[in-house]
Amino acid sequence: MYVDGGIGTDLAKAGAAAQKQEAAGYDGIWAAETSHDPFLALTVAAEHTSTVELGTGIVVAFARNPMTLAQSAYNLNEFSEGRLLLGLGSQIKPHITRRFSMEWSHPAPRMREFILAMRAIWDCWANGTKLDFRGDFYQHTLMTPFFNPGPNPYGAPKVFLAGVGELMTKVAGETADGFLAHGFTTESYLREVTLPALEAGMAAGGRTREDFQISLPGFVVTGANEEEMDRAATGVREQIAFYGSTPAYRGVLDHHGWGDLQPQLNRLSKEGKWKEMGELITPEILETFAVVAEPDQVPQALLARYGDLVDRLSFYTPYQSDPDTWRAIIETLRKG
Repeated sequence: MYVDGGIGTDLAKAGAAAQKQEAAGYDGIWAAETSHDPFLALTVAAEHTSTVELGTGIVVAFARNPMTLAQSAYNLNEFSEGRLLLGLGSQIKPHITRRFSMEWSHPAPRMREFILAMRAIWDCWANGTKLDFRGDFYQHTLMTPFFNPGPNPYGAPKVFLAGVGELMTKVAGETADGFLAHGFTTESYLREVTLPALEAGMAAGGRTREDFQISLPGFVVTGANEEEMDRAATGVREQIAFYGSTPAYRGVLDHHGWGDLQPQLNRLSKEGKWKEMGELITPEILETFAVVAEPDQVPQALLARYGDLVDRLSFYTPYQSDPDTWRAIIETLRKG
């Protein structure tokens, strides 16, 4: 089991944060695209580390095009000496059309083509093949020597694709090197929905599970005492409620028979009632989405739930906690 951590996107702190994560024993560190570009933080992280893998978790694919993203990832993979994990996500339509002012249509087929286009671009640079990618959404047919970085010793990065729905998950199995499961995912949903979709994609792409990694940011509620446990549970409940308010993620709630909760959460989110949203997350829902355990029981609980499902695990903890708590957890998981 690989155990991953994360760093923020503050460039002034990214180097020190990455060094600390590497020293703590994490196998990989991820930076998300929220209010900053993750490539910038990971470039700083690459300069201050030597072994830990560096992942974008996620970078918004549809805010870019295959050429621009291929170039950023190719350059950073060379600079980091082959340590980049390019984690892609589609985002949802309002962000793509209204925040990024980019086109939105048929997200799963578009993502499939996006990844295949990047691979064609990388093949051109690495092997000198003619760039002649012609798809329904993207066409890349021009590459002159002035704009061609040529081969590098580390080649292209591994590609991970994030998804929740079955169509995007199938695309990941067919075209990517790994899958980024959403934090708003349960063990049952992974087993009964995600894995079959991945396997169907792998079959279509002629791939095998041995060549593929599944990564999960698992919700964990833990603390050294009752007060800390309560604070952790509140933070996780509110995060689950936030995700549950999104129509695109209703399928996970439907899988458990909780679909009627989604419109309630969505209405409250539009009213800015974040605390009230969290209060709708019952103990049953919390314990379905999150491992709830005292620190010394967390590793065993995570392994029992996800040990045969995922290859990479990180901790989704939207609350303050003692870093020393996680050192022992990491060590136990890496042995598991």
